[in-house]
Amino acid sequence: MKTYSYLHLGEDIDPDSFVICDYRVTTEMPMEKAAEAIAAEQSTGTWTGITTLNDDVFEKYGARVNKIGKDTVRIAYPVADFSLEVGAVPQILSVIAGNLFGLESIGKLRLEDVFFPKSMLKEFKGPKFGIEGIRKELDRLKKPLVGTIVKPKIGLPPKEFADYVYEAGKGGLTNSKDDETLVDQTFCPIEDRTVAVAEALDRLESEGHKMMHAINISTAGHKILELADKVQSWGAREIMVDVITCGFSAVQVLAEDPSIKVPIHVHRTMHGAMTRDPLHGISMLPITKIVRMCGGDALHIGTLGVGKMSGDPRDHHNLDACLDDITVPYRTVMPVCSGGVYPGIVGRIIEASGFDVQIQAGGGVAGHPGGVMKGAMAMSQAVDAAFEHIPVEEYAKDHEELRIALEKWGQR
Repeated sequence: MKTYSYLHLGEDIDPDSFVICDYRVTTEMPMEKAAEAIAAEQSTGTWTGITTLNDDVFEKYGARVNKIGKDTVRIAYPVADFSLEVGAVPQILSVIAGNLFGLESIGKLRLEDVFFPKSMLKEFKGPKFGIEGIRKELDRLKKPLVGTIVKPKIGLPPKEFADYVYEAGKGGLTNSKDDETLVDQTFCPIEDRTVAVAEALDRLESEGHKMMHAINISTAGHKILELADKVQSWGAREIMVDVITCGFSAVQVLAEDPSIKVPIHVHRTMHGAMTRDPLHGISMLPITKIVRMCGGDALHIGTLGVGKMSGDPRDHHNLDACLDDITVPYRTVMPVCSGGVYPGIVGRIIEASGFDVQIQAGGGVAGHPGGVMKGAMAMSQAVDAAFEHIPVEEYAKDHEELRIALEKWGQR
C-alpha cells in the first residue's frame, strides 16, 4: 500500500483555506516523525498504513506540516475537515486538540496558538456587548472597571450577599460577581440571591451609581438557556458562565439567543488543568480566541504575573486576543484581572494591561480592616491613582482607605 507524507515544509499556506495550529512538542523522536504522527492522527491517518486511503482523500483532507522548529511544529488543517453547522466548537477541538495528547510515542504536547480562516470566523457572531457595551451600561467610558467577588465563596445567605454587593457599590466599585462554585445551593438559592442583588443594584442606581453583578448560571447544557432567562426575569444585569466546565457551546448558545439581553462574564475555572504545564496541554491563548468567537463579553485572563495565579507579565498574548480589533470581525472582550488582587498591585496590573481592563478583588476588598465599603473605596482609589498617573503611595496620603490597605498588604 502507498505511503503518504504529511510534510509540506516551507510551502505557502492559504490562511483562508486552513486552520493553522502551533504546537510545542517534547519528544525523543525526530521532530519530522513526531509532526507527521500528529498530522496523521488528527486528519487522514492512523498508526499504520491503510488500504482505504487514496490520493484524492489525502490531498483534500490531509493535514499539512508547514513548519518545524527546535521544539515547535506548525500544522495546517483544511477547512473541509471541519463541521461548523453541526460539529461547531466541540468538533473543532476534536481536530486541533483531540487524540494527539494521548500519542504515547511523542511525550508531551501543547497547543500554543490557533489561527482561524475568515470563512470560519464569519460563522460566529462574537460578543453582543464587549468592552464598549459594558462601559455604556455602566456609564464608565474611560477608566478601568473595578470589581469584587463576593467572599466568602460560599455560605452567605441572600440578604447578606446582597448587602455585600451594596456596600461594594457604595465604595465605588462598578462590578461584582458570584464565585465560580456558587450557583443554587440551599444556603443561597439563585432566585432569592438574584432578586436581592437586583434590589441592591436598583438602590445604588437611585443613589446615582451604576453597577452590575454577574450571576453564575453554570449548569447542564440543556438547562443553561432556561436558567439564563429566569435570572434575567429576576433582575440579573449580567450572567456568568464557567466556560471550561460548561463548554464553549454554553457561551455560544447564550450569546446567539435573542432572549439574552445582558453581558456574559466568562470564568475560566479548571483551565489550569490544561494551561499550567508549559510543555503539555492547551495554552490560554486558544481558549481566549474561542471564547471571543463564541460571544463572551468579559473573560478572566489572570493578573499578568502580578497576583496569586501563575502567569508571566511579559505574556500579553491573552490580553491582545481580547483587544485585537484588526484581525477578527468581533467586538473586543473586556479582560478581567483577578486572583490575589489588592490595592497595592493595581498599578502594576494597569501598567501591563492599559485602561481597558476590569480589575477584580475578593479578599482585597473583604479583607480590608474597615470592612467591605472601605475595601471597595481602597480599590477604587488605587484605580484612580493609576488612571491619573499618580504613585499609589502618594495618592494614599490623602485617601485613608488606600493608606490602610497599603499598610496591611503592602505594594509591589
